Amino acid sequence: MTNIRNTRLDTPEESRPNAGLPSVHGPQVLTRDPRLLTGTVGGTTGGTTEHSGTPHTPALARSPQTLDLMLNMGPQHPATHGVFRMELAIDGEQVVDLIPHIGYLHRGSEKLCEHEIYSQIITLFDRLDYVSNFNNELGLVLAVEKLMSIEVPERASYIRMVLCELNRIASHLLFAGTFALDAGALTPSLYTFRDREKIQAIFEATSGARMMHNFFRVGGIKEDVAEDFGARVTQLLSELDRGIDEVDHILTFGEVFLARTKGVGVINGPDAVDWGLSGPALRASNVPYDVRVYEPYCLYDHVEFGVPVGSQGDTWDRYYTRILEMRESVGIVRQCLGQMKPGPIMAPLRRIARPPKGEVYAHAENPRGDFGVYIVSDGGEKPYRLKVRPPSYCNLMALRDLVVGQYIADAVVILGSLDIVLGEVDR
Repeated sequence: MTNIRNTRLDTPEESRPNAGLPSVHGPQVLTRDPRLLTGTVGGTTGGTTEHSGTPHTPALARSPQTLDLMLNMGPQHPATHGVFRMELAIDGEQVVDLIPHIGYLHRGSEKLCEHEIYSQIITLFDRLDYVSNFNNELGLVLAVEKLMSIEVPERASYIRMVLCELNRIASHLLFAGTFALDAGALTPSLYTFRDREKIQAIFEATSGARMMHNFFRVGGIKEDVAEDFGARVTQLLSELDRGIDEVDHILTFGEVFLARTKGVGVINGPDAVDWGLSGPALRASNVPYDVRVYEPYCLYDHVEFGVPVGSQGDTWDRYYTRILEMRESVGIVRQCLGQMKPGPIMAPLRRIARPPKGEVYAHAENPRGDFGVYIVSDGGEKPYRLKVRPPSYCNLMALRDLVVGQYIADAVVILGSLDIVLGEVDR
């Protein structure tokens, strides 16, 4: 890769190209932004240099100096996984500072929720993290049900769990494929998209939509699943077992992949907690926190599953934690199908929910981490206030700490390892 470095054009005349030719403009600095004159200058930290207009010191009296270069990555760059911009200050190939820019996809989703009845808000939550829609819907209905003290029928809870765990697998498959692309590997994405498409087919047969499902309801689900739902999902799980193993075999211990990810973007457990990380990004730093275990919802206390954790907290650990989580999710779905019995799918309540006056907070384990919903109710059919605790946004807080000191190419895989979704970040 080209070594990008700004140098002052003040070297001795005889060492310059075209030496001896008359100079039209005199010595100049190759920079477009005066702010970039702040930072590392000649290996030491210098202050801001102002353009005073005074003549330059003669070239022979000064030694060459280097300046940090500003490099834009995004918001159109495919490696930023959405309309996200990283403003990098680089010294050669090394990142010395990073400023994240968000908000390109802001739609005021939380404010819009204040003008919709609760059943309509579900469609807005589908559009937050648009690759784990069922998990978003679950966070909202759990909060409303908690405020209304509703007991959801057992069958509806199991169906919710099956769909959410399949959605977790689909999300992690998408991550594995795109993360491989970030690291320079094309083949794994062909396998992950193949298997993700099979899950999307189940979702479409169940809810009628591939992504924006609008399927969960306060008190249960919209309608019961088809008679062949269990058989189709059971067959799918066998195919997912093979698909996950194939991706693991192709990518995980590849020499180039290990060189790109091992020891890159390291964060320890205490720092991860301080930054507010959650989900696989936190568990990769050897912090075994999972909402499904510590505060079980639905019927997660009726199934057995492990919580994969990493040891180094680097980019590879964040990747492999998700590979292991997919296997655990397959086991959870199998247990749910085995325990699910015929029965009602909706609790007895009025079709338009009207929670009592009060406030509530509920959270669930989204594929990206701890997804929370805070609602203030005034006793009406619409929330007085609604606020989301988005895991992608919170995980993004650690980006600068992870990237500074790494190389430009490392910035791509570090950002990819956080697995952010900009619809949830910007809302």
